[in-house]
Amino acid sequence: MKKYFKLIIAAIIALIFIGTFVFLWQKSQPKEVQYSEFTTGMDSIRKTTIITGKIEPRNEVNIKPQISGIIAELYKEPGQYVNAGDIIAKVKVIPDMAQLSGAESRVRLADINLKQVETDYSRTKNLHDQKLVSDEEYEKARQQLKQAQEENAAAVDALQVVRDGVSKSNASASSTLIRSTISGIILDIPVKVGNSVINSNTFNDGTTIAIVANMQDLIFRGNVDETEVGQLAIGVPMKITIGALQDLQFDATLEYISPKATMSNGANQFEIKAAVAVASDGKIRSGYSANAEIVLDEVNNVLCVPESAIEFSGDSTFVYLVKGEGPQKTYERQSVVTGLSDGVNIEIKQGLKKDQKVRGPQIITDDDNEE
Repeated sequence: MKKYFKLIIAAIIALIFIGTFVFLWQKSQPKEVQYSEFTTGMDSIRKTTIITGKIEPRNEVNIKPQISGIIAELYKEPGQYVNAGDIIAKVKVIPDMAQLSGAESRVRLADINLKQVETDYSRTKNLHDQKLVSDEEYEKARQQLKQAQEENAAAVDALQVVRDGVSKSNASASSTLIRSTISGIILDIPVKVGNSVINSNTFNDGTTIAIVANMQDLIFRGNVDETEVGQLAIGVPMKITIGALQDLQFDATLEYISPKATMSNGANQFEIKAAVAVASDGKIRSGYSANAEIVLDEVNNVLCVPESAIEFSGDSTFVYLVKGEGPQKTYERQSVVTGLSDGVNIEIKQGLKKDQKVRGPQIITDDDNEE
């Protein structure tokens, strides 16, 4: 029994050895190299570039107060539409004590002067009624009375403006009422009721009460590399795709190319602006990230092949023409003149004809990957 068992073990070891030898021998045998093949044909080639940027309104205005004070009321909210002149907020004035004191003093002096002029006028009128003074003196007294009344009214108005920011005589044009200067959508109201605000002056830009923009007049703003800016021209069409609205695409027209470059990530970039044609459905919001596709160059109905079939050697380009079929197939190196490329297909200007077969890249199999 032991003898048969040893023979079986020996046979198994021999089979394993022979199988390993055969496998290694087969693996060591050279395999036929296979290539993909392409047929030349007519097509159109477009060279495009993608520019990243954002959508923003052409006209965006910061609404600022004309006086300093505290926000007393807010009448609008972000997202609402306003017309030019609509009231957005109301400011409560915190008067300057020196100005307030001066205005009150002016009112007291105007009152004293008015009472004295009224007394003089009353006396002159009685004398005029008795024919004791001339008409000229009477008219002079009446004129002085009118002036005193105007001075008193002006002093009262000045006091009300200093104290309240508005007077009864100019309530409709009050500087305490913050009005929109343009028609559009309120993008933001960065203040709340109770916040202190200051007016714009030489030393300060002033507090922004609201940001209003016309959302029907939008532009795309982005930067293009210096290697591509020379191929752009004012008026060329663009396709805008917004990251948040992938199912929508908008037409745009290039209208501005900056004459000066700016450094960005170690490269010279030129700012561009394009007018965006959008529907008035309210879907577009200010600040959306967007991509703009611009056609840099284009040729139509030209002979082309996949760029992977081209061999580049210095300044020359070659293809390998397919000759024959089956085992007798050969490849003949052919010089060609190339033109525009879109990264996938390339234009052939000379060296090939339509419907010729050319060799492509080597076909890589799973066995090749294992090696």
